[in-house]
Amino acid sequence: MMRRRTTLLASCTALALALGATACGGGPVAAGGGGKSLSGQTITVAGVWSGSEQKNFQKVLDAFTAKTGAKTQLVSTGDNVSTVVGSKIEGGNAPDVVMVPQVGVLQQFAKEGWLKPLSKTTEQSVDTNYASVWKKYGSVGDTLYGLYFKAAHKSTVWYSPDALAQAGVKPPTTYDAMLKAGHTVSDSGLAAFSVAGQDGWTLTDWFENIYLSQAGPEKYDALAAHRLKWTDPTVVDALTTLGKLFKDKQLIAGGQKGALNTDFPGSVEKVFGPKPEAGMVYEGDFVAGVAKDQFGKKIGQDANFFPFPAVDGGKAPVVSGGDAAVVLKDGKNQKAAMTFLEYLATPEAAAVWAGAGGFLSPNKKLDLASYSDDIARETAKSLVAAGDSVRFDMSDQAPAAFGGTKGAGEWKILQDFLRDPSDPKATAAELEKAAAKAYQG
Repeated sequence: MMRRRTTLLASCTALALALGATACGGGPVAAGGGGKSLSGQTITVAGVWSGSEQKNFQKVLDAFTAKTGAKTQLVSTGDNVSTVVGSKIEGGNAPDVVMVPQVGVLQQFAKEGWLKPLSKTTEQSVDTNYASVWKKYGSVGDTLYGLYFKAAHKSTVWYSPDALAQAGVKPPTTYDAMLKAGHTVSDSGLAAFSVAGQDGWTLTDWFENIYLSQAGPEKYDALAAHRLKWTDPTVVDALTTLGKLFKDKQLIAGGQKGALNTDFPGSVEKVFGPKPEAGMVYEGDFVAGVAKDQFGKKIGQDANFFPFPAVDGGKAPVVSGGDAAVVLKDGKNQKAAMTFLEYLATPEAAAVWAGAGGFLSPNKKLDLASYSDDIARETAKSLVAAGDSVRFDMSDQAPAAFGGTKGAGEWKILQDFLRDPSDPKATAAELEKAAAKAYQG
């Protein structure tokens, strides 16, 4: 989703990039070298994106049309992808391609028998151009169903350099130092943080960064697979750490009530819009796309980020998210859909959105020069360099009922915790109850 929802070089020169995928070892697009072999065909692509993300993805679709002659139709699903796609399949109106923002949803679609395995050409591109972790997250069993086209680096805290300079604070390297810096910012007249509590997925991202740093990667993997219960003391500790921020009205723009009435684009506006209310907003690298496209900010000058800080002596976390393209069995145009995924697997396709901003590609053959600014280059390099040590967004790995549904499961329970963070133990028990039910189903 915008999210998401929920990571991420340069071994291919700009010239090779201009010549297309074959020069970068990505394998040719089956439609072949700029021919119009798909003229007269239309593919429907469903995705969660809206606003600037939707506009920028449209540029990728337009580039595919220019290359192959195939027309494309983009359908926005909103956050409840599994529900919307399920009802379209039932109604005999299945899209050809879905951009799936959660690993859990991809697995659910595969188990329902809705997906076609990707072509050998796409699989070859993934084997050559991606760290193996991306193939793992796109596969169910040994079958590759999902191609990660857009990744997110979800361990970035965005700030207004002016606001921090005015308060006389430098980007912090520990969580406690971040809260302390937040108090200094709020003393200077702006709230420290803008929190998008209306979108439950942003709260899961806060929790995951804290948990990965505080509890460590092995526990993170165990909790993501529900081999560890949510009532585990490490979960209560992470909620307690998160609660320090949530219960401090001085730190959050509009307090808890204000946060619960702020959606993700609104949270970016409160820091980078015409009337700033806060100095910092935590979310993934895609914050930059909104700050640039909607509020005209120059990334690196008017908007910058620091890595999500380490918690309690742990390592600074690298959490990622991403959107995987899948092909539906019930789609009416599978050949063209497969060709579209072969195109998405090339550095050429990634370069289109990279140039527009608010995008990271896990494709390591994408030339870093394709990115529109130094900050995007820096986050892309960090994501690709993290290789297989990246941890995928935990809520995105969960069954959709727990980790990916508006007004339910983890999203709702963490909204309730934001409203009243006084009892982390009770919140952990609620999370376990919801998780146990979802993972059984």
